[in-house]
Amino acid sequence: MKRVYLAGPFFNETEVKNIERAEQILEARGFELFSPMRHEVRTDPGSVQWARDIFEMDRSEIDKADVVVMLYYGVYSDSGTAWECGYAYAKGVPVVVVHVDETADSNLMVHMGCVTNISLGDLATYDFDALPRYEYTGDML
Repeated sequence: MKRVYLAGPFFNETEVKNIERAEQILEARGFELFSPMRHEVRTDPGSVQWARDIFEMDRSEIDKADVVVMLYYGVYSDSGTAWECGYAYAKGVPVVVVHVDETADSNLMVHMGCVTNISLGDLATYDFDALPRYEYTGDML
């Protein structure tokens, strides 16, 4: 069973719904899923210890992952999500970029550091064993 780390922002209703949709798809496919939204640290929110605990938990889960799935909104990107994907790349963990807004311009660093670019709808059928590469065809900044 593949271990999937689901990276993506969850700071507004749209982002939460997209995380939930991705979680449902990945869980239905039988993946062992780690979604940071489901593993929030509740001790003294906003404190240095709280931040350290979240950082260490997420970093550890990326280290254990077989693949990182990144929900990506184009040039607008949550800095935490960008860090998670850069860290995964540096550790040799493949990153699958899921374009939530396929019309948005995008950052070249994201596309050069990922194994593929797919849509949220493609997540249900993407071959996580072969990891076929689909190049991003939009504008990169």
